[in-house]
Amino acid sequence: MPKDPNATVIMLATGTGIAPFRSFLWKMFFEKHDDYKFNGLAWLFLGVPTSSSLLYKEEFEKMKEKHPDNFRLDFAVSREQTNAKGEKMYIQTRMAEYAEELWELLKKDNTYVYMCGLKGMEKGIDDIMVSLAAKDGIDWLDYKKQLKKAEQWNVEVY
Repeated sequence: MPKDPNATVIMLATGTGIAPFRSFLWKMFFEKHDDYKFNGLAWLFLGVPTSSSLLYKEEFEKMKEKHPDNFRLDFAVSREQTNAKGEKMYIQTRMAEYAEELWELLKKDNTYVYMCGLKGMEKGIDDIMVSLAAKDGIDWLDYKKQLKKAEQWNVEVY
């Protein structure tokens, strides 16, 4: 987790990939630390097949209720939700709804992205970012390498 308490932390999870982010969020919003008080933005995107598989939903909604200025929460339920085009709602489909905002955040030095879960989500997210970066004349794959080197793009997929 970034040391900067004013950072933007974007978490992208599918299924059980939510586990490390739950601990991030607990540290940010529920635990008391003398040396750390989170004042930034934590934005969680959680993708699952059915709403019954939304792990820790009530817990995350409580965090959002208690910290509305610091926590955003978006679910993508692929077998139950669709986007405006009628496509299944995968994590990258949900992210596409906020594409411009996410791209602006990614251009900041204090934004950190963490991805954990099924390997399949990585390509879908790259596909969104390629077109957004291209609008600014940036090659996404090169930019992503820079983010990784700066420890701002962290991926653990399986």
